[in-house]
Amino acid sequence: MAKTSTGKTPFLLVFGTEALILVEIGEPSTRFTQATQESNDEEMRVNLDLLEARREATLIRMEAQKQVIERYYNRKARLRFFKIGDFVLKKVFQSTKTTNAGKLSPTWEGPYRVRDVAGKGAYELETMDGKVPHWNVVHLKRYYF
Repeated sequence: MAKTSTGKTPFLLVFGTEALILVEIGEPSTRFTQATQESNDEEMRVNLDLLEARREATLIRMEAQKQVIERYYNRKARLRFFKIGDFVLKKVFQSTKTTNAGKLSPTWEGPYRVRDVAGKGAYELETMDGKVPHWNVVHLKRYYF
């Protein structure tokens, strides 16, 4: 199947030609019956010549799709900025909930103190015990006393 990000099948990008499925070999189709050794060799040479151009076009298409996804994310994301020393709450995920925690269990835990900026949108947090987890800013919110 053709991938939406590339517009091509992975087989075409690797080998330069479309795959011939077994059904087409067992049940003669026009594609299979009209093929001769000479036409097949000529088509293979043309496909190999065009392979680099296809790969470059696919790479450009993938970069364009990444930019579209990035614009969509940046439009929807509410970025928050914290200073070192601020107190924040951390989102509780289904995988980090305690066992037998029901639907009324808290969705935020903390407070944590921001210890350092770990990168673009990531912070090092510090618990009151001194543990240091890293968290993305999307899963944090400011804690007010």
